[in-house]
Amino acid sequence: MPAGTALERLLRHDGAITAVGLSVLCALTWAYIVTGAGLGMSAWDMTTMAFLPQQHGTGESAQMGAMTPDHWGARVWILMVGMWWTMMIAMMTPSAAPTILLYARVHRHALAQDDHGTAPASLFATGYFLVWLAFSIAAAALQLVLQRAGIVSAATMGSQIHWISGVALIVTGLYQLSPLKNACLSHCRSPAAFLSRHWRPGASGALRLGALHGAYCVGCCWMMMVLLFVGGVMNLVWIAALSLLVLAEKVLSTGRWVGRVAGAVMIGWGVWILLA
Repeated sequence: MPAGTALERLLRHDGAITAVGLSVLCALTWAYIVTGAGLGMSAWDMTTMAFLPQQHGTGESAQMGAMTPDHWGARVWILMVGMWWTMMIAMMTPSAAPTILLYARVHRHALAQDDHGTAPASLFATGYFLVWLAFSIAAAALQLVLQRAGIVSAATMGSQIHWISGVALIVTGLYQLSPLKNACLSHCRSPAAFLSRHWRPGASGALRLGALHGAYCVGCCWMMMVLLFVGGVMNLVWIAALSLLVLAEKVLSTGRWVGRVAGAVMIGWGVWILLA
């Protein structure tokens, strides 16, 4: 088979290959989370435990003794960072897919025009997910701090103090309504404008572009991820709800209003918790 023909066939299916790859990545990360992310306990069990985490005492921490502050050695650090990173990939891949697929289309078109100044979409995605790795390291460190302070349970990985849960919801709701949130969300909602404005050629350009897109996504979503400390880091109900909210904000035509309504609900929920 001539090399040109093989390349043309590959280019025609490149978008489908990228879409399938993202789907498989998303499915594998969700499967890893559901099975417990290597923590020795099913996420279904932790979801049951953590549905209303502030109602649980610290006695349940014996069930997950390896996760208590005194046992956070190198192995647990790797597990916890891996848990957060896997969770971020599972939650963010669906909403990042339009930009990654558009980048892949641009790359495909450039190759068809014999322009080799672009890099594969895999490098763009790598830059994107590396930013979420940095976020995951920070989140794991924050989890350890909160655990040592007795704010977050070692068993449920969720808040044990109702007023902190209320304040977290109110602050997150206010952030949902803030100009900074809206600015970051604008970049995430306009893949074509983002790529045309920040495009850089070559492999380093693709990594930089992916990392920049990841930075905007972190800016858009980081406060919502903090809410995992309220509902329980491995609570599947909270993970799924936040994932759907992130996806709706970024891909629906009414996404901005969805985010604002969610912010108002969070504020009301937080106030209700504080007054309860």
